[in-house]
Amino acid sequence: MAEMTFDDVATPARLRVLRAGPGATIQDSGRHGYLRYGVTPAGPMDWTAFRTANLAVGNDDRAAAVEVSIGGLELICEGSALAVAFAGGGFAWRRDDARLPSAACLLLRPGDVLTAQAGNSGAWAYLAVERGVDTPLEMGSRATHLRSAMGGIEGRMLREGDALPAAPRFEPLSQAADDAAIDAPWLAKDAQPFRVVLGPQDDYFTAEGLATFFREDYALTASADRMAYRFDGPDIAHARGHDIVSDGIALGAIQIAGDRKPLILMADRQPTGGYPKLGHVIRADIGRLAQMRPGETCRFAAVSVAEARFALLALEADIAETPSRLRPLRWPLTSERLLETNLIDGCVDAFKDSSRPFT
Repeated sequence: MAEMTFDDVATPARLRVLRAGPGATIQDSGRHGYLRYGVTPAGPMDWTAFRTANLAVGNDDRAAAVEVSIGGLELICEGSALAVAFAGGGFAWRRDDARLPSAACLLLRPGDVLTAQAGNSGAWAYLAVERGVDTPLEMGSRATHLRSAMGGIEGRMLREGDALPAAPRFEPLSQAADDAAIDAPWLAKDAQPFRVVLGPQDDYFTAEGLATFFREDYALTASADRMAYRFDGPDIAHARGHDIVSDGIALGAIQIAGDRKPLILMADRQPTGGYPKLGHVIRADIGRLAQMRPGETCRFAAVSVAEARFALLALEADIAETPSRLRPLRWPLTSERLLETNLIDGCVDAFKDSSRPFT
């Protein structure tokens, strides 16, 4: 790659939205510390893919990125060159006409067009830019919460014409990194049951109701959104009714209301709720859960708090290895690529020891 110049510092880098499907928003790690005041954290649906993309481009998880839904996204790089990374789901990515892996780190030049389309699996992908998307802070966060119209760009989904500026670069990078694929096996589709820690109101369900939940298949319904994933399947019987005094809602809480079906609370969950919570999907499995599409089925398995903690620490350790798991992309060999490449690394004088002159 060519070296960055002063122009790469003086000219602001940004991505311009050419097309945005429903559900594309700006998200950072979330609006934390305000849940007690009734403010929803928001943040990424799949925190594992979000963090992987940010680490691949040198950010931490406080940096804002673009969350892409199955509606897809198309952007063009403007201003100066910009390093980006993307990960999450089985999305099909292209830079101009070149196909890309589902997780990669690239240097975009002005005029480059980056496109994401839904693939055969997954519901969310994340596009991180070096230094983060520089939208205004609201209550310490750039995360978009659509129901309260807070964060991101005017608290709404992305649309054609939106400019997504990168935070300013104050000095040139000495050398841009080569395009690389991200080797992230922790993002692979996995059919294992989602692990659940019981409580705090598991005593509101009959023994048979709990057994049913952990024994049967449940299908994600079309009413799933960023607030909650609603599942359909065999009824889960209550033992003490389906109303409680409202208490706090944590990520992954499994509410069972009067319809006796699981409702799992996600990133845009309400701060409190008045239905009994059978348990919580562990944080290590939230990303896998978020990547489900309506119609897909799953199962659940009970685990201890210690097992949940061990799983999270192991996953965090894997994700932390992201910068060391970048692999150079192997591009197809074409005439155009050969002509663009300097294949000469020196010259040899075939007549050096000959009496004939070298011409």
